[in-house]
Amino acid sequence: MALLTSAVARADSGDPDYLAFGAGAYEIERPDHEAQIRAEYRFAQGLWYLKPMLGVLVTNEKTVLGYGGFRIDMYLARHWVLTPNFAFGGFYRGDGRDLGSALEFKSGLELDYRMDDHTRIGVAFDHISNAGITKTNPGANSAVLYYAIPINWFSTPKR
Repeated sequence: MALLTSAVARADSGDPDYLAFGAGAYEIERPDHEAQIRAEYRFAQGLWYLKPMLGVLVTNEKTVLGYGGFRIDMYLARHWVLTPNFAFGGFYRGDGRDLGSALEFKSGLELDYRMDDHTRIGVAFDHISNAGITKTNPGANSAVLYYAIPINWFSTPKR
């Protein structure tokens, strides 16, 4: 527990808000999986160790999930950050598979390399499901490559 608290505490060492962009595979468990893109706003300030995030994912089958939730940044080493996250959001099926509800939950884990200028590149895996609130609940798994840009990166001169 002390190790976990130490890793989380180090993560609060001045990280900025981020704009994160991702691309990857949606429904990786299916042979006919879909391509997806994502955009997230990741807030630096939160409650205790929980940091808010807002995002949207869109697939090539016009499936859309707009979501909001929380994440916890845990530093494993100077540049490595492990981020468990949980969100809920509104789901639109489009031409994709029916996940059973307009309300869906997303839980995942992301591993990033944080560069000295605070930009991050990483890989994430997550699961989306309605947690059994409806009879239909097949769920969907994703693998995503992310690139996160600090908000102040746009206005700070580069070396």
